[in-house]
Amino acid sequence: MITKHEQILQYIEGLPIGEKISVRQIAKALSVSEGTAYRAIKDAETKGFVSAIERVGTIRIEQKKKENIEKLTFAEVVNIIDGQVLGGRAGLHKTLNRFVIGAMKLEAMMRYTGPDNLLIVGNRTKAHELALQAGAGVLITGGFQADDHVTKLADELELPVITTTYDTFTVATMINRAIYDQLIKKEIVLVGDIFTPFDQTVSLTIGDKVSHWMEKNQTTLHSRFPVLDRQLKVQGIVTAKDIMGAEKETPIEKVMTKQPITVTMNTSVAAAAHMMIWEGIELLPVVDDQNRIQGIVSRQDVLKTLQMAQRQPQMGETLDDTITNQIDLLGDRAEEIYTFEVTPQMTNQLGAISYGVFTTIVTEAARRSLRAKKKGDIVVENITIYFSKPVQMESLLEIRPNLLEVGRKFGKVDVEVYNGGMLVGKALMMCQILDRQ
Repeated sequence: MITKHEQILQYIEGLPIGEKISVRQIAKALSVSEGTAYRAIKDAETKGFVSAIERVGTIRIEQKKKENIEKLTFAEVVNIIDGQVLGGRAGLHKTLNRFVIGAMKLEAMMRYTGPDNLLIVGNRTKAHELALQAGAGVLITGGFQADDHVTKLADELELPVITTTYDTFTVATMINRAIYDQLIKKEIVLVGDIFTPFDQTVSLTIGDKVSHWMEKNQTTLHSRFPVLDRQLKVQGIVTAKDIMGAEKETPIEKVMTKQPITVTMNTSVAAAAHMMIWEGIELLPVVDDQNRIQGIVSRQDVLKTLQMAQRQPQMGETLDDTITNQIDLLGDRAEEIYTFEVTPQMTNQLGAISYGVFTTIVTEAARRSLRAKKKGDIVVENITIYFSKPVQMESLLEIRPNLLEVGRKFGKVDVEVYNGGMLVGKALMMCQILDRQ
């Protein structure tokens, strides 16, 4: 049976793009409490089909496809630059494909401005008007307002006119940072990208018996199945180990593993891999917010994806990328020694190396040392820094990993960090190794 929360989400998804919604409106339309309506709206915002804009309200927006994640909507721009909408609110859901900085003569400016663009400009009324007529939105910098006839035109054409107190350079930097962040997010592979949908899987129900597991095992050659109730909610997992010694007529409910670990579409593949390794499991059910089955993800799916992700080009560089790219192997020595120069951006407010940067270089050196001895993907289980001295900027560090123990599925590495021949840090890292076979 559908819950009130799900009913509200379906109602919101059915609203036209650009429609303004409120807690009170939803509560009244569906005869639910305002608390229930509020929670559902927040969930819809998380799922990406509504957007809450300060001084405007909450509106229904088009859910962006992952391949277009680098594009922003006007509504998102308003949030990024803490803007105020002067006109054209009905077009806030529209997606931009280009930004134009209006720092040129009017005729030249219009040559670069077209439909689905955003013109970033100061208090140049004629430019505002011509941009709207060309099908572009307008962002007015410096805290200036738009003329009345411009806001009326914006309402007619459903193209937003936005104002912000920031200057043009600051606005361009803020928007560029937002796009850059989204490009990094685009590279993070989620379970929803690789899972096997429910209609392509095989499952058991609470009412089934061990004999049903045997039939499906012979048919599919699989040995692990999620166990569902009538509402398709995951109640357990049953494996070959669970049914060993059980009679054919034994109910599945009696032998299954109850309350199994599950993941959602938005769980990262890296997190799923860590769960599987830590818990020693081969299959994870993929569920929605109501614990209803959406599909499954296997250990094999996760390993393939992790290997592929390492070969993909990075579209945006994270802080970890910046740090690890500066770690170099020192010469052709018998022992592995890595070097790292501490740049000003890697330091804290006291001018010493940041604790986070120190942790990253220690972890990366240990990873590289393990990979040289054991082929496979590394998942860090635990890292302990038990000695650390302040390291000043522009110091050249030597990182010396020492493999203490390497097994088939785990590794233990001791790492020493030197500065000018003096020991400045020691750490111990434990990790799990995901065999590629």
